[in-house]
Amino acid sequence: MKKILLLVLSLFAALALSAQTDSLRLVYSARGTVTDLRTGRPIESVHVSVPERHYATVTNADGAFTIKSDAPLKEVVFSYLGYKTLRQSVGNGIMKVYLVPEAFMLDEAMVIDGDPREIVNAAVSRIADNYAAEPELLECFYRETIRKKQRFTYISEAVARIYKTGYDRHVSADRAALEKSRVLLSQRRSDTLSIKVMGGPTQAVTHDLVKNPEPLLAPEELKLYEFSMGNPVYIDSRPQFVIHIRPGTITDYALYEGDLYIDRETLTFTRMELSLDMTDSFKAARMMLVRKPLALRFTPKELSIVVTYRMQDGRSRLEYFRSTMRFNCDWKKRLIATSYTAVNELVVTNLRQPAVQIPRAEMFRTSDILNDKAKEFLDPDFWKDYNIIEPDETLEHAIDRLKKRR
Repeated sequence: MKKILLLVLSLFAALALSAQTDSLRLVYSARGTVTDLRTGRPIESVHVSVPERHYATVTNADGAFTIKSDAPLKEVVFSYLGYKTLRQSVGNGIMKVYLVPEAFMLDEAMVIDGDPREIVNAAVSRIADNYAAEPELLECFYRETIRKKQRFTYISEAVARIYKTGYDRHVSADRAALEKSRVLLSQRRSDTLSIKVMGGPTQAVTHDLVKNPEPLLAPEELKLYEFSMGNPVYIDSRPQFVIHIRPGTITDYALYEGDLYIDRETLTFTRMELSLDMTDSFKAARMMLVRKPLALRFTPKELSIVVTYRMQDGRSRLEYFRSTMRFNCDWKKRLIATSYTAVNELVVTNLRQPAVQIPRAEMFRTSDILNDKAKEFLDPDFWKDYNIIEPDETLEHAIDRLKKRR
């Protein structure tokens, strides 16, 4: 009798777990395009989210998106730098979204003048107030691509978990792990790239510059920069300080130039747009390159970074990361260099509960290569239960071409 009772209890537990898993499946969705109301042009990297939930994604280069949820979708929220935030009804699930540029209106009580350096220092001092003190587990979609000239030679995608400790803990305690991944590689021998540049979901961990201030926001680093006030803008219909930074001295490593966006009311960092100084190519190469063959010449051309943050539940957290690297490679016996462009993009698509630490055995390390861990593009329903960044037309065409050549 005791065995039967245990069997029944086990069966009920399994059914309950199955029901819970099914309830979390993202079976409801909406899709569409986001364009500028005035120009009709598609808007890339618009943040698309489900109200009162944590599901999110961003639009692709064509302004297209698909957003999924485990509950029926009634409305979707769209927000982007310099545009009015829009909350729109889903309707039949096919959406045409038009964003209106939001001109900055100067309120009489609003002071534009101020010491930009002091504003940045004040925002740094408010990090503990504005960001999560407790650990969080973020579900993310990550994509990395490499183009040789204008042709894609490598495409890899992954759903990753990122465990972030509270903002009073060092970033070295944060971890990333792959949940699901796939890859497509060109089979042309001439397309083989024998180098490793920055990549993988850990890049978003190290470039969460609020949690990891050492590369830029640490007091000793900020002293190396000059600051100037830019034209204010709105993000999520909230006025922002825009502060331009540029190298103010010469160091033995490359510095950044770009813009920091800071919420005027809460002094929260909301967005960072940075480019690595390419004046000294040797210094820049050290920041971009992980390893290469001795006989290969690596010439850096660009490293640009966009990091955005979103306030939710009274706390700000990492929302989106994108890096673009351009470089030339040539063997010393050859005269003509080949140009490459590597793009890494990550969007936080969900906040998981509870915030379970990622075991060390599952960690994706900075020395890991996504290509070594990913599967091929075979299953058409690979991302069925996940929010992703939709591939744009150019990327879809590249995927089809690489598949045909296999």
